[in-house]
Amino acid sequence: MPPEADASTEAVLYESRDRVAIITINNPAKANSINADVALGLAAAWRRFNASDDRVAVVTGAGEKAFSAGADLDAPPELRRFMPGVGIKVEKPIIAAVSGWCVGGSVVLVQMCDLCIASETARFSYPEAKLGFTGGLISSLATRIPHKVAMEFILMGEPMTAQRAYEVGFVNKVVPAGQHLAEAEAWARKLAGMAPLVLTTLKRFVGEALPRGPSEQAGRALADIEAVWGSDDYREGLAAFKAKRPPDYNGR
Repeated sequence: MPPEADASTEAVLYESRDRVAIITINNPAKANSINADVALGLAAAWRRFNASDDRVAVVTGAGEKAFSAGADLDAPPELRRFMPGVGIKVEKPIIAAVSGWCVGGSVVLVQMCDLCIASETARFSYPEAKLGFTGGLISSLATRIPHKVAMEFILMGEPMTAQRAYEVGFVNKVVPAGQHLAEAEAWARKLAGMAPLVLTTLKRFVGEALPRGPSEQAGRALADIEAVWGSDDYREGLAAFKAKRPPDYNGR
């Protein structure tokens, strides 16, 4: 667990260690469930990671009991907005370090990471069919693990152990309880010493090779559209139209 994780009031912690970003969901009182503050914190963390000299990110949850219990059902946020590769483009490698429960939207978060180290205590669950709603992003899981396994996990809603997740290719390595973060950091340090342009190029090529589910495609398209609507060029275009002058666009 990152130092002072439980003592901080920040919903998401960001710490740089030797060109590795440690991003921690810090809502342990509610099993690291994802509320609006956590969603905004994760989005800010990805933007900070993109702009930083950090070369690899490790995303984890405070404490050992849960990576995250998923969306806070009392006030569920829009998951796509903080998902790397969906709401926010992230071209540098991301490693998930999972301990305890990983439920619902947090499974999608792990799905969007490039690598995953799991404690032997990890349990993955996607109960949307039982709860009567879906955002659909989980559909892309079928492009990342075998189809029938993905359908069983998505439709039946039964928990998947760390060992089973490893066997079907959702997890890269299972480690003893409490060692998931240290192992993920060890992998991250190795990656941080490799050629960053090669890593980003290969990640981009793999991303282009993977089929995208309809919700993932829609999320990526909406992120691009929102970027245009929030741009300086959009504001300049409106101002120029109202002032009846030629616009002076800057491409930002």
